[in-house]
Amino acid sequence: MSLRISLFGSNGRMGHAIINAAQQLGHTIAATVDLGDDFDAGAKAGDVIIDFSSHKITGDIIRLAAANNKPLIIGTTGHTDTEKKALLVEAAKIPCVWSGNYSIGVNLLFALTRRATAVLGADYDTEVIEMHHRFKKDAPSGTAARLLEIILEERKLAADAVRHGREGITGERTQSEIGMHSLRGGDVIGDHTVMFAGLGERIELTHKASDRAIFARGALRAAEWITGQPNGVYDMQRVLGLTA
Repeated sequence: MSLRISLFGSNGRMGHAIINAAQQLGHTIAATVDLGDDFDAGAKAGDVIIDFSSHKITGDIIRLAAANNKPLIIGTTGHTDTEKKALLVEAAKIPCVWSGNYSIGVNLLFALTRRATAVLGADYDTEVIEMHHRFKKDAPSGTAARLLEIILEERKLAADAVRHGREGITGERTQSEIGMHSLRGGDVIGDHTVMFAGLGERIELTHKASDRAIFARGALRAAEWITGQPNGVYDMQRVLGLTA
């Protein structure tokens, strides 16, 4: 399947990676759109819209996609929980894939994390560690945030169970807390580890990205899949057949 793609955020790192991957996979970039460009014309140009721009304009892009009846792939991160909840309602009016990470390996990590959390439960202390390049603006990463969501869902814990780093006299670790640690430095594309530490053993699930092209290929796979799907918001787990 060959697609014509309207690419929002084309000047960013992911934008460049998608342009290169699209050429390799036989797709056409029908429009490259960044701040200052004609958003409406850009949205109309392609069969599908891919957005890796800024969380500040996600709502504008969703509304453009709906107005032009275009399927939408969203890879932008940095939204607050309140912002994303409202945006998901709007995005459900069109076929939309929204993921914080389009890597096939990372999405397998999501599935493995859910299974491990369900099996190990509260007897194993769970910590999430992520590292990205020094230029990343949000923390934790969208991928780490999704890992936290999965763990909280399986453990039936509220969001206030998450501990973003620790400092001072914190007291003993409780069974009901989930640690979150964000590291920043150098040119690291993205490392994510979920650690389950029990008494006498430790299990670690780790994914390390060494080439940004993995995310671009995943986003393009999502764009191929979303064409012809019913209205609604899907994730990469659904695209890959890991969930029904």
